[in-house]
Order: sequence, then C-alpha cells, then structure tokens
Amino acid sequence: MSLKEILPGRLGFGTAPLGNMFRAIPGDEARATVEAAWNQGVRYYDTAPFYGAGLAESRLGEVLSTKPRDAYVLSTKVGRVILDEVEEGARDLGEKGGIFEHGNPNKIVHEWTAEATERSIEDSLKRLGTDRLDIVWVHDIAQDFHGDAWLNKFEEARTGAFRVLSRLRDEGVIKGWGLGVNKTEPIELTLGLDEPQPDGFLLAGRYTLLDHEHALQRLLPMAQEQNVDMVIGGPYSSGILAGGTHFEYQQAPAEILEKVSRLKALTQKHGISVKAAVLQFSLAHPVAAAAVPGATRPSRIAEDTAALNETVPAAFWTDLRAAGLVSPAAPLPDNA
Repeated sequence: MSLKEILPGRLGFGTAPLGNMFRAIPGDEARATVEAAWNQGVRYYDTAPFYGAGLAESRLGEVLSTKPRDAYVLSTKVGRVILDEVEEGARDLGEKGGIFEHGNPNKIVHEWTAEATERSIEDSLKRLGTDRLDIVWVHDIAQDFHGDAWLNKFEEARTGAFRVLSRLRDEGVIKGWGLGVNKTEPIELTLGLDEPQPDGFLLAGRYTLLDHEHALQRLLPMAQEQNVDMVIGGPYSSGILAGGTHFEYQQAPAEILEKVSRLKALTQKHGISVKAAVLQFSLAHPVAAAAVPGATRPSRIAEDTAALNETVPAAFWTDLRAAGLVSPAAPLPDNA
C-alpha cells in the first residue's frame, strides 16, 4: 500500500519538539499543542522513542488515547530502546549532540536487530496508549549519527528491523514501513535492494527550500521511477524557516541567515507567509505524500494549516527561480 493511500491528508504533525528538543516544554503546553493539531483537523501524527527518550510518545499518547483510534494515522520509529535506568554521562549522538538534553534521563540503546525492533514496538505501544501502529520507520541508520560505521548499522537493520517490519506488514499488523532518516544515501541503498521493499520513506530536512539540490540529483528521481512516496520531515529546516534560529539542529550559520533573509524579502514582496512558500514547495514534488512540521505552541498549528491553504501567486515562484533560491530541477506548485 502506498503512503498516499495510508495517509489521511497532506499535513501531519511531527512530535520531535514534544521531546523537549532545544528547550524544556511544560506538559500542559505540549498537551495543548497536540489538542490544537486535532482541532485543526490534523489526523497524521509521527513520533519516535528517540524524541526525549520516550517523552514525546508519552505526551502524544496522553491526548491521542482519548480520541477514536480509527480516526487518525500514527507512525513511530524503531532503532532506539528506552531503558528504565538513568543515563550516566553525556550521550553520544553524533552530529546531534545535546538535541534532547532536556528530555527524559533514561538510557537509550541504539539497536536495529529483530529482537530490539519487536521490543521497541511493544514499548512504544505502551507509551502511546494504543493497541496498534499504522506505519513504522527504521530510524537514523545514516552518517549523521554513525559516521563511517553507518553501513554496519544499515546491515544490522536490513537483517533485523527490515525483516520484522516486512512480516508485520504482510500479516496486517501494520499498514506500512520504511526508513526515517536525515540523509539520502540510506534510502538510495534501500531502493536498490532485491529484498521486500518498504512502502515509503520519511526524509527529514533534505527537501526544504534551504536544502533540496542533493535530493534532486539522485534520490527523488529513483523514488519517482519506482513509484515510492515520501513524507517530508523537517520542512522548516530545524526551525529557521519558521522564525527560529536553528538549522540542521545547530545555530544557523551566516550564509543560511542571509538566504533566509532573501526568502523573507521575496515573500513580503508578494504578500505571503514564509510557511506557505516552504510547505507548498516541499509538497509540490510528485513523490511527496505529506509534510510533518513540528510545533510546541498551539498557535503554530493554525499557522501551518493556513499556510497549506494560502494562495501563493505564480509570480512568487517565478521570482524565486530567478533569484536562484530554488533549483532549476525542482518541481514547483501547479500554479507556477
């Protein structure tokens, strides 16, 4: 089943911020944000054990467990098992060090074996307060967390998580599975396998207005040729495109700030919001099934919903292309 058949709409809700990403978020604020997403009609929710060592799943489950289970689509991830014991010392998270320093202190085991995959799913179901998952992503088997050792992690997942999730899909326990990564290479490698294929992928941060050239060179043509859908994660590039200061989970460098400034000037010229340009660009590619921006404040959800439906004049996309702010190879919305 394709992602476009599974997902209920073009806009989902990404819960990484609910795991206290970058800052400690009060519980009532987190709950109000999820409720706001529900009230705005969002019916696809993506989470992961990694987000705050189980905190995001627990917070999401608090709200969704009160809603009719058949009314929404839920995805989480495997690759991290959260233990009851407390982590001693700093966590080694590769390029993402400190991202969830305000989350739960529980120890995280990074493992993609069959046994770890099954345990991770069981634990996620408990934290989420539900009896089933719709989509499961194999999380972060990529260079940003593992450096040169990423291929070893990929092989562990190929012989472990991939096979477990294929079986669960074939048995009807889940509707689909795929990879949830911040890099294109693991997806390209997976698309080249002869083994049972995933149903789609979650590609985070690699198809945004600030970073899309690389994905367009090889990955997205491959996906389009094989008729494989993608969920676009992190469309706001870690927050810099939504009024924040982070890009790639770090403080944005000067060249990114300059590019964002040029983009903002262009949106102001055409009287549109930056979010409208960002979301509608990411969703214009034929393989894009949905975008899942994250949020920690209820007001942000209304902004996202409005941005998706905002009318963006064709002249904006023409000017964007002329300014060199978008790749010549990137598909633009139909009205461009």
